[in-house]
Amino acid sequence: MFGYSMVQMVRTYAHKLDKPLRETILNVYKPFKWTPCFLHKWFEGMIMKRKKVSVIIEFEKGCHQEGSIQVEQIFQSHSGCKIRQDFSRISCCSANITPLALEKMLSSCNMIRKVYLNREVKALLDVAVESASARHVERGGTTLTGKGVTIAVIDTGIHTHQDLEGRIVDFVDFINGRTEPYDDNGHGTHCAGDALGDGSASSGLYRGPAPEANLVGVKVLDKLGSGSLETVIQGVDYCITYNEIHQDRRIDIINMSLGATAQPFEKETDDPMVKIVNEAWDSGIVVCVAAGNEGDDPGTIASPGVSEKVITVGALDDRNTLDRSDDDVASFSSRGPTIYGKEKPDLLAPGVNIISLRSPKSLIDKLQKGSRVGTDYISLSGTSMATPICAGIVALILQQQPTATPDDVKYRLKNGTDLWRENRDRYVYGAGYINAENSVPQ
Repeated sequence: MFGYSMVQMVRTYAHKLDKPLRETILNVYKPFKWTPCFLHKWFEGMIMKRKKVSVIIEFEKGCHQEGSIQVEQIFQSHSGCKIRQDFSRISCCSANITPLALEKMLSSCNMIRKVYLNREVKALLDVAVESASARHVERGGTTLTGKGVTIAVIDTGIHTHQDLEGRIVDFVDFINGRTEPYDDNGHGTHCAGDALGDGSASSGLYRGPAPEANLVGVKVLDKLGSGSLETVIQGVDYCITYNEIHQDRRIDIINMSLGATAQPFEKETDDPMVKIVNEAWDSGIVVCVAAGNEGDDPGTIASPGVSEKVITVGALDDRNTLDRSDDDVASFSSRGPTIYGKEKPDLLAPGVNIISLRSPKSLIDKLQKGSRVGTDYISLSGTSMATPICAGIVALILQQQPTATPDDVKYRLKNGTDLWRENRDRYVYGAGYINAENSVPQ
């Protein structure tokens, strides 16, 4: 097997190919077990020229433009290869590439830092809001509602639900290219309601922490709740660019109730998803990310939640009561440390049996009919639900203190938590249970 040219390529350039990409290339040889030996050379030659792999190409710092030109020149002589999207902000581009073109690119272009598989990324309110002390947060005689603050929900889309009426200020679709808001999965709509639904279809009962905040829907996951590194990077990049264009109506918060298994790069900032969320954070956007739903094994924090900068949210089970004594981390909530040994999650928010907005006829709505609550709502669990509750509380902080930086917000949230368990494991509980009343400045 080690005589095959693709195997030799993987061995030669292993330091420039991430593990999922190496495995994808080597898995091509599995059918060779059942192929006559005299056909192997012909078969491999066909694969080298015709098999398309979706990748993210990262260039060395300062070499993005020149590197892209070199890659384009190589692709001209390889059928079916093309650059799809350019991400100059993080010195990357996405591309379709054959193994033959990949080998040529790695051998002749010295500006390539790393090539990543464009791997799959997946989607991971009544008592919950009160449990987080976010129902009636008052400052200076005014009840905070997130008014004037904008949250971007990067997810499966947004259904035009009654509880969001008049507050969907923009929508972009990186899956199907549609221009009007929709959600064929239902996950993104539920997350939006967790953060900023106003409860109008339930007389205020199922209301998020920020019922007057504005919403930007960014669809990066398909009907099945799946996307890729490329679509997620597109979504975050869109938000950063949006703020550069719309200085007067900026996106203040990004909610990302999605993730992928963290890959063991040399350091966390080698991860393309970490790179782009860090760019958003540094541009002034508060980024809230789900910790993941991998259960009670240590080291299961998902990417991009492994980023040291962003706010990584685990799920708490409030047992559907306001009594703090029976609360505990949800069994499914991912635990730290990160695979890089860093402390995560940052905090916990309610994430079990959260009642929020239903997207009629969406995939989740069809598959979980028994979880419907009346005609307008549905109950779901996950760190996906905990994260937007945190994002909604961030909106209250920014309404009260518009000049707060992302670092300021994170500090306030972590220092405002309830430490209701003695000798708690910070890799399980983070700083504690989110408390809006303690976190919003006076």
